[in-house]
Amino acid sequence: MVRLEPVTEENARDVMKLEVHAEQQLFVADNRTSLREAKLALAHGGHAFPFCIYDDAVPVGFAMIGFGTDEEWEDPPAIAVGNYNIWRLMIDRDHQGKGYGRQAMKLIMGFIASEPCGSAGSCWLSYHPENTAAKHLYASFGFRETGDTDGNEVIAVRVLQK
Repeated sequence: MVRLEPVTEENARDVMKLEVHAEQQLFVADNRTSLREAKLALAHGGHAFPFCIYDDAVPVGFAMIGFGTDEEWEDPPAIAVGNYNIWRLMIDRDHQGKGYGRQAMKLIMGFIASEPCGSAGSCWLSYHPENTAAKHLYASFGFRETGDTDGNEVIAVRVLQK
């Protein structure tokens, strides 16, 4: 059974061992960097929820959800203020093509629907414009490109149900 488990000291090593294929490394930060970013966001008043994605006892991926902005984030996109974001989603290279990304997205959207930081009007994410697999996955969950960018990444937004 696929599930999200918060990253802890006990499973952080599992998360750091997860990797995408070499040609996908341009599309997503490595998990060590993501965990550092989560720690920094939390230290500066932000919200970050890093998760290991498990299939039973096997770690198959990593996800990180954020909310709002923090005092250190320079020039955040306007959509970031008061909204949830899917900061990271990666499936390990050995587990891609098995439906884990879709299952993880369902769990991520369920977590966001639980409103851990309160209600919000939208959820946003960004992805490299050449990452067509991500684009199609996110579009299938109702994310629509806005024409805005975050750095060199395309922003897509989904309106949340009230």
